Amino acid sequence: MKAIIIDQHGNQNSLKFRDIETPKPQPDEVLIKVEACGLNHLDIWTREGTAFPTKLPHVLGCDVVGTVAELGNGATGVNVGDFVIVAPGWGCGECDMCKAGNDSLCAHYKMMGRDRWGGYAEYCTAPARCIIPISRKYSAAEWAAMPLVSLTAYHMLVTRAQLKKGETVLILAAGSGIGSIAVQLAKHLGATVIATASTDEKLEKARALGANRGINYTTHPEFHKEVKKLTDGRGVNVVFEHVGPATWRSSSASLAPGGRLVFCGATTGAEVNMNLRFMFVRQLSFLGSFMGNFSELKQVVPLIESGAIKPVVDSTFPLQDAAIAHKKMEDRNVFGKIVLTN
Repeated sequence: MKAIIIDQHGNQNSLKFRDIETPKPQPDEVLIKVEACGLNHLDIWTREGTAFPTKLPHVLGCDVVGTVAELGNGATGVNVGDFVIVAPGWGCGECDMCKAGNDSLCAHYKMMGRDRWGGYAEYCTAPARCIIPISRKYSAAEWAAMPLVSLTAYHMLVTRAQLKKGETVLILAAGSGIGSIAVQLAKHLGATVIATASTDEKLEKARALGANRGINYTTHPEFHKEVKKLTDGRGVNVVFEHVGPATWRSSSASLAPGGRLVFCGATTGAEVNMNLRFMFVRQLSFLGSFMGNFSELKQVVPLIESGAIKPVVDSTFPLQDAAIAHKKMEDRNVFGKIVLTN
């Protein structure tokens, strides 16, 4: 089969299009004929070797969509020919966290395309218990834009921040894959949505997804001042943060008293400064969030099927053009998700 292989860490040139052996499903696994695979920043960090130790050679890609081609011994719950998505991550299934439904807190949590070979290939394998059959309502490329970002956004806004109807939420970088889904999900939950983006064009697209107001953070880098203007000086109930040090100060300052800042990423770095007096006097909550639980993904899929949240695909590239796709993502010249197709 054809696949994109990395046999050394580095820039986009380390992505090599090659012929490799088609994998065989192990017991309790399935073989999937990959139709599309979404790109994520996880792919960049894994390719560079900056965040996760990865045994080389390696195949990237955690947002896998395709058809079940073969069942390994003991694999149940799916059938050959089913159109499916693969959960981007899963726990061991045996520990106390997993048994309580908190598999994203499992000490042995695994991610597709990071801890095992992923979907930058014509075929891949995955545990049968991590497969969800889906309809053909959307194309494979559209479905591939959804698993990781929709699961993460749901875990952040619903489970961690407990965003309520009538509250106001600030969604950072609404042009990103996760930001474009968070805008839609927050609107579906009945919140008033303020979105930030780097251009006015992206803000218009965010408004089309449901954002009530928009702030261009290129022209307003201290965007908390604009947030205060838009909220009559109060600030927002929830901040949806996934950027890190570059935005942390303004994100924190955008919170109303008693507000919650939920964060899932550190795209611009891993360390921030925090004013403890400011935090405790205003009784603010800072909520870390990582991926999400399989039970949440099963709740997200019906939201997608119903059209409550919809895929936002910026562009698609054939598998062999993975390096070009990576460059486009790193240049931040996107609104929504970039997807590789077979």
